[in-house]
Amino acid sequence: MAAGNDNPGWLARRAEGAFQKALSRAYQTVRVRPEEYLLHLRAAHALPVATFDGMFTLPVEELDSIARQTVRGSMKMAGAEGAGLGLGGFFTVVPDVGLLAAITLRMLQKLSLVYGFEFNTEEEVAELWIAAATAAGVDLGRDVLEKTLLRSFVEKVIGRIARRFGQEFAEKAVARAVPVLSSVVGAVLNYYFVRAWGRRAIAHFQQRHLEERTRRTALAAQSDALQLPAARS
Repeated sequence: MAAGNDNPGWLARRAEGAFQKALSRAYQTVRVRPEEYLLHLRAAHALPVATFDGMFTLPVEELDSIARQTVRGSMKMAGAEGAGLGLGGFFTVVPDVGLLAAITLRMLQKLSLVYGFEFNTEEEVAELWIAAATAAGVDLGRDVLEKTLLRSFVEKVIGRIARRFGQEFAEKAVARAVPVLSSVVGAVLNYYFVRAWGRRAIAHFQQRHLEERTRRTALAAQSDALQLPAARS
């Protein structure tokens, strides 16, 4: 093993670069297809909805339960992947990060759909990446207001997420220097990494969902108020 491989700074830079490339690829190659996922949700959870807009008519508690199940499934997948590739120690960091990025991004897309938010338009795609940054614990600040150019915005967000990931990964992954032990460590790191992202993502989408419900309720009330005078006349 190279002398610098146990240096947290070296590992942070390598993990950051790998995760940045993996996130960029993952959105194009492992994108969840909304129409197929809706069929899955209807079959697996007996949801009485024909579109994702129908998610706003379901009890929030039911959506939260589905979201938690979605995160748990991703946690198990990430843990199994980390255990397998972790056998190679630092030599499997790059492929491990690539698969972890794919699992995490698919989880975020599924959570977005569970709470009724699709990602077909540029605005919706930008919102999905804002959710990804929130899940990573990244504060975008003023960058959120600069969404006019989607491609540059997404690249900037991915860079911020990757930097945060590299730092966290390096802090926790030193034990991967020992190949046999790294299998266990890889499974645990991936498992809790996805759990942390999942919890923050659920909180983000839940808040957006509740805000959207409030907005729709207000619009419906306004519409009813306007129709009453017409009905009386």
